[in-house]
Amino acid sequence: MQKFLEKNYRLIIIAILGFIAIVSVLNARNDSLIYDEDAHIPAGYSYLTQHDIRLNPEHPPLLKDLSALPLLFIRPNFDTTQDFWTTDNADNGQWNAGKNFLFGSGNDPDEIIFLSRLPIILLSLLLGLFIFKWTREMAGLTAGLFALTLYAFDPNILGHNHFVTTDLGIAAFTAFALYYFLRFIKEPTGKNILLAGLFLGLVQLVKFSSVLLFPVFGLLIILYPLVRLHREKSRLKIIAGYAWKGLAVFSLSIAVVWIGYFANTYAMPQTKLVEIMDHYMKPDDPRPLTVHTREIIRNINNYPALAPLADYIFGIARVFQRVGGGNITYFMGEISNQGFLSYFPVVFLIKEPLPILVLLLFSISVGLFGIAKSSFTQTRKIPSALVHYLRTYTAEFAMLSFIFIYILTSITGRLNIGLRHLFPIFPFLYILIAVSVFRFIRRRHNQSKRVFNLAALALATLLIVETVSVYPYYMSYFNQSAGGAKNGYRLVTDSNADWGQDLKRLETFLKVHPEIGKIKVDYFGMADLDHYLGGRYEKWWAAKRPIEPGWYAISALFLQEGIYDTRKKDDESYRWLESREPDFQVGTSILIYHITPPEIR
Repeated sequence: MQKFLEKNYRLIIIAILGFIAIVSVLNARNDSLIYDEDAHIPAGYSYLTQHDIRLNPEHPPLLKDLSALPLLFIRPNFDTTQDFWTTDNADNGQWNAGKNFLFGSGNDPDEIIFLSRLPIILLSLLLGLFIFKWTREMAGLTAGLFALTLYAFDPNILGHNHFVTTDLGIAAFTAFALYYFLRFIKEPTGKNILLAGLFLGLVQLVKFSSVLLFPVFGLLIILYPLVRLHREKSRLKIIAGYAWKGLAVFSLSIAVVWIGYFANTYAMPQTKLVEIMDHYMKPDDPRPLTVHTREIIRNINNYPALAPLADYIFGIARVFQRVGGGNITYFMGEISNQGFLSYFPVVFLIKEPLPILVLLLFSISVGLFGIAKSSFTQTRKIPSALVHYLRTYTAEFAMLSFIFIYILTSITGRLNIGLRHLFPIFPFLYILIAVSVFRFIRRRHNQSKRVFNLAALALATLLIVETVSVYPYYMSYFNQSAGGAKNGYRLVTDSNADWGQDLKRLETFLKVHPEIGKIKVDYFGMADLDHYLGGRYEKWWAAKRPIEPGWYAISALFLQEGIYDTRKKDDESYRWLESREPDFQVGTSILIYHITPPEIR
């Protein structure tokens, strides 16, 4: 088997990446506009053509820039005389820009959406190659192919790697940044300082949650000089050298951030940032944090040379503000905007495929057993054992540290809107699982080695078969414990199950059901109903009365919120549908009901 893999691994990689590419391109064509793309797509195009980030400033510009690059070849109409650009506030402007740019300016919305998604697909292919490369360096060729397989056939990755959002991008650039920072830590040469600074800057231009890398990098700069083998007599000297070189990496990253923001903002009036800040952080807000944040951003913005950094700092502040404010979430029969401590652990357990969960549990068990065994059998004391671990397994320590910090921050935060927010830790999970499994197998004797190899192959095969079988419903994938993709919305919604992705499928459904003259639609999404459904729909919502006989198409998110939001009275809710099973399910997120006159009575 090993000889076969060594001879054919390039063909295997091409086949795996080919699967990702084909499935992702098909889904990019067939999934309708999801909620966040309505803001991200026009924002990216405005950044490249107007050099002004007044649209969607709460996310850095890099991924939106990349997604907009294909649009430069078709030059769609972008009308800056419209209210979304001239008079709308920052929040309304970004959503109205999408409505106008995609559906109100004579452009072809499906062409724009499809082309904008292609760079994210390409980035997902690059991340797959990178996961293979890093794992191979750590544990060999077979482990590298195994990690790539876990990544390529994770339905959650396939569900989001073709959308114009930051989720796949931050996973990719977090992995790139940590890899090159570790290279710098182990060999602090001029070349590695430049690469570490470059990728640390790039990840900051992808998503503001990248700041969670800084504690990990700080730990590495402090600990690694203490544990590395070196000939210098003065330990203080080497620590000081690392500190200065670490400062150089950080300074280079800030320079990259400045360049990225300057390229996207040099045509934006300096007063525009103040106007945006006044909308999100009210001038009359007396809270000290808001007052000091506004003062810092305003003072930096007063200097034209520093204005790009003012835009960056505002984005960070806005993200912390949003996380603190929470988001309306349906979870396990409850509605809240305060967040659920169990949200991310539960969502991870019901949305990740069972083979991956089994492998993760096995890897954790192997690690804990190794720690326990070392505690009882090794003669070295705990401090020296820790030094040996940090010196030998620096990459694993860095990955685990980041996973711990990121999970802790996610669980304690209030922004419970999807498993996708855990994507930055996913590449490290695939790598650590593959490394743990194949290091364990390598230590076995021939017979048990064969058994464990077959077990790993069987789990990988199960993962591949299941993922292929649930096509194309990857975004709304749930494992068997949650009832699969068709039933997961009963437990949790938003970007886990319903993000507006099925409107084009509703269009197809109505074409094959001509008996439905007009359907009442309550759609969670930003795609234009008139564009896809023409005159065959009537707008509906949970509180609309009287309830009438006829056909209803209700998004899963609105249905669950309409049933379980206790602030709504019965006659303003969907509780009349609580015990009613849908007659059809379009895709996975739009539920079709045919309500007859006897049912009304």
